[in-house]
Amino acid sequence: MLNTLYVLPESPRNKFLMIFVDYFKLDINVTNELSKTFAVDFPLKKRPALVTSKGEKICESVAILIYLCSLVPEDEKLLGINPWENAQILKYILWGQIEVLPSYIYPFMMAVGICPYKKKDYDESMANLELFTSILETRLANYTYLVSERISIADVLNAYYYSGVYATVGGNPFTKKYPSVYRWFLTVSKNSFFEGVQFKIAAEPLTYQPPKKVVAPKKEAVPKFENVPVEEKKQKHPLESLGKPSNALDNWKRVYSNEETRPVAIPWFWENQWNPEEWSLWKVDYKYNDELEKTFMTNNQIGGFFARLSASTKYLFGCLVVYGVDNDNGITGAFLIRGQEYAPAFDVAPDWDTYNYTRLNPENDKDRKFIENMFAWDEPVIVNREKKVIADGKVFK
Repeated sequence: MLNTLYVLPESPRNKFLMIFVDYFKLDINVTNELSKTFAVDFPLKKRPALVTSKGEKICESVAILIYLCSLVPEDEKLLGINPWENAQILKYILWGQIEVLPSYIYPFMMAVGICPYKKKDYDESMANLELFTSILETRLANYTYLVSERISIADVLNAYYYSGVYATVGGNPFTKKYPSVYRWFLTVSKNSFFEGVQFKIAAEPLTYQPPKKVVAPKKEAVPKFENVPVEEKKQKHPLESLGKPSNALDNWKRVYSNEETRPVAIPWFWENQWNPEEWSLWKVDYKYNDELEKTFMTNNQIGGFFARLSASTKYLFGCLVVYGVDNDNGITGAFLIRGQEYAPAFDVAPDWDTYNYTRLNPENDKDRKFIENMFAWDEPVIVNREKKVIADGKVFK
């Protein structure tokens, strides 16, 4: 039985482990295809995850990295030569994983539109990145590497993360502001570990740019009796062909917004709004929960998704909630959709396929209870037979 490493290739944490396995030619099968027993072996269903040749199971990227280092020839000394060095190396690994990586990833996601821009969160993340870079600057002003005069796994990991900083929100100005860190980065990046890996330094930092206001051109006076070209009609939403429902969705949205949810709004929904011939109900689950970190970041991600769904406002109502805690959370929810198919309503958002859609049957007690809880948010969510507290959420209306 081979060692098997389950990964999400697009994740920086996962990608680093893939480079590590490839460089040291470790006897490990790296795959993004989950085994039939993955959910049982790893109840959190998060990647990376490792199953050793003896059937031992390891989760969390730092734990897996430490295990992989144990498979490397001892003369590499990646984890140091004594307990003090080992502790210092582990400290810098955790700083990279918990502080540096999230501090640049979140501003990057806001800058490119993956998450909605919030100035307070953006500034806090960048301030945190500056803080830890300044700490490294002080250290590296007098040392070649982070822990000793010998390269360690902490150097390699953090250099990989700083390549992301320099390519995005840090750019060339970051290299000048923290010259010792940049010198260290150049030294480590030339190590054979990164052979074939191309690093780029952005000339200017990637920052959030508010959308430009489009000023409509003034209409010119059209002389009488001239042939005026027919203005091209705006493309209709595919669900417009279904016509108006017997009860307008706005009526339900108004009741939901103004009345107590459990005692008034939900009974009104079943009595007045729900018509299975005109509407359908769907469970919506995020596919990549193992990539989610802070619950407030997850909730902002939902906000971005909802913003990109705005073209379907007339045909959708739903709630997505964040369940769990920081670094162990997920997204689930329920939506009322005009018609019997989910795709025409959701494919207006470019990231709609990052979610799974499962039809709900309110005649089924379990489904009905789930729908009502997603509207009310007053009971825990059941995930893999475990109760998960709802931490936050948003309503699409």
